[in-house]
Amino acid sequence: MAQINKPIVRAGEQELKERVVAIKRVAKVVKGGRRFSFSAIVVVGDGHGIVGYGLGKANEVTDAITKGVEDAKKNLIKIPILKSTVPHEMHGKYSGGYVYLKPAAAGTGVIAGGAMRAVLESAGIKDVLAKSKGSSNPHNVVKATFDALLRMRAPHQVAVQRRVSLSKVFNG
Repeated sequence: MAQINKPIVRAGEQELKERVVAIKRVAKVVKGGRRFSFSAIVVVGDGHGIVGYGLGKANEVTDAITKGVEDAKKNLIKIPILKSTVPHEMHGKYSGGYVYLKPAAAGTGVIAGGAMRAVLESAGIKDVLAKSKGSSNPHNVVKATFDALLRMRAPHQVAVQRRVSLSKVFNG
């Protein structure tokens, strides 16, 4: 697989909205019984192409969510959005999770399930057709979605790489 340049963004400049994708109660078996703690996957985004995800673990749900938000703010990326949808079709993969993203006409809405929907809506994508295949584990689906979004290329990037005009990218 080709090396992907991650367009990293600083968290301080924007107003980010957070969405909890999944909260899991996990148990550690100790001498006196079970000790419970919580694991939370959180997605943050500004709704204009900046999105990130994080994982937080703590003994309380609120602490796990807070840690997840802090982690997500450290992993922000900028993704290309073209007329409220993704620029082109893309497959993403992480472990057993496979996702497929396809541009949609204006007014279609976000046709995606669970964890994918949270990532796409946080990124500010309003019209997209998406399919999740393989693992339905929220960790794998979120990371596979990020893989697909990271590999998206904006039309002006394609034009520069091909050394052609922007109009040729759309017509060619």
